[in-house]
Amino acid sequence: MPDDAPARPRISSGAVFVDDDGRILLVDPTYKAFWNLPGGAVDVGESPRAACHREVREELGLDVALGALLVVAWTAESPDGRVFFVFDGGTLPRERRAAIALPPGELAGYAFVSPARARSLLAEPRRALLAEVLLARAEGLTRYVELPETT
Repeated sequence: MPDDAPARPRISSGAVFVDDDGRILLVDPTYKAFWNLPGGAVDVGESPRAACHREVREELGLDVALGALLVVAWTAESPDGRVFFVFDGGTLPRERRAAIALPPGELAGYAFVSPARARSLLAEPRRALLAEVLLARAEGLTRYVELPETT
């Protein structure tokens, strides 16, 4: 590829959900060493919001209306970079939490955890991404950030 070719970053989209106590929903993918926010890759021709909605439905069995875009984050974790879109999934009441159904083989589990526990379960730069997401949610603003590379 010529040096002046446009970058083609990988694009992912996810959502942050909390329970009534403000704990954050994380999922445990079977194909990764670390936990993650619900979400995944944006398919060709798919918008980040549509991808997030699809991924939440596929991963959790929930059909939810997504709230505001909280964070757009760029990181150099792949050769052309990676862009994350994170939406506010809102608070899941008890009956919605009870309806979570994980796809067999893709997710080993899920948990609602405190922000401190979430940081210990996430890989870097996901920890930095979560910090930005929580700040954006608290401020009621959309944030653009450039995250450090993984170590």
